[in-house]
Amino acid sequence: MHLADWSPVFLSLKVAVLAVLLVAVIGVPLARVMARVEFHGKDIVEAALTLPLVLPPSVVGYGLLMCIGKNSPLGQLLDSFGVTLIFTWYAAIIASSVVSFPLMYQSVKAAFQSVDQTLEEAARTLGATEPRVFFTITLPLAWPGIVSGIVLSFARALGEFGATLMVAGNIPGRTQTIPLAIFFAVDAGDNATAGTLVLLTTIFSFLVILWVNTWSRRQRRYLER
Repeated sequence: MHLADWSPVFLSLKVAVLAVLLVAVIGVPLARVMARVEFHGKDIVEAALTLPLVLPPSVVGYGLLMCIGKNSPLGQLLDSFGVTLIFTWYAAIIASSVVSFPLMYQSVKAAFQSVDQTLEEAARTLGATEPRVFFTITLPLAWPGIVSGIVLSFARALGEFGATLMVAGNIPGRTQTIPLAIFFAVDAGDNATAGTLVLLTTIFSFLVILWVNTWSRRQRRYLER
């Protein structure tokens, strides 16, 4: 592979990292609220939050086109300021964020639900403020689940294909991520490039899963002490 052929790798990593940061900023506090607060219509809200997990990526991509495309209200508003999201790497970040958000949300919510609330109540009775309870008790106990959510979301964002193709397109050097590069390399008969990218992605994904399993096992042993 030539140096230019590595652009999908660098772009995919950049998109995945930024997408994970976005879903973490939104997903962690939202999962905390949904794990502890009961209200009418909660099941409907949760179904909407996790819907991208079961929808075909092309459906998610079409929905994003309706939301951020040039003919959408948001698209027209941004266009009035000279800003275009569609067919840019920003659109790839949005697509990756949407499809990876349910993995972050579900993992973090389960982590917060597993925290023993009696420990939090004990801290409150001793005069600890809510921020202190969260950062000294809740967050450390939920941290393994949060890390798992981050890693799973990163892996999902790195492998996103369908929604990204619809909203960002396949522009080499600008919006072409690893999955897109593999697909179009195979379509063009460039098996060498496709094989190299597949091998890199497989090795990276294997190492990520191996690290998560090892880290989780060490965390369980540490908490059992």
